[in-house]
Amino acid sequence: MGVMSGPYVIRGAVSLPEAELMWRFSRSSGPGGQHVNTTDSQVELRFDLAATESLPEVWKERALERLANRLVNGVVSVRSSEHRSQWRNRETAAVRLTALLAEATAPPPKARVKRKIPRGINERRLREKKQRGDTKRGRSGRDW
Repeated sequence: MGVMSGPYVIRGAVSLPEAELMWRFSRSSGPGGQHVNTTDSQVELRFDLAATESLPEVWKERALERLANRLVNGVVSVRSSEHRSQWRNRETAAVRLTALLAEATAPPPKARVKRKIPRGINERRLREKKQRGDTKRGRSGRDW
């Protein structure tokens, strides 16, 4: 994982402003031994998606719709506690949040264009079905 402090780029020129990120630190379970009991290494990163001005309006609407089940009062939050150091957990949380927002703001995939099945393909399929049926009918052995 690269060093990532400063502007957290979502896509293109759009990035998360540091001022709109809310950090919360608490004691973490997991690795760290006795060190765990004394340091606030778990990181919770919150971003107010509903109130932000940093995302283009279209992206914002898209993200609000796609992340609806993850939002609490328009705020999306990401937690990280797998590393022993708070700094690394901060990096992980920031990366997760940017990835989540990048995915949620991505444009919808192009609609599939429905094309007509060529007549020859359809006829061949029906001919093969007929042949298979005849083969199976021939196996019943009733005309012996």
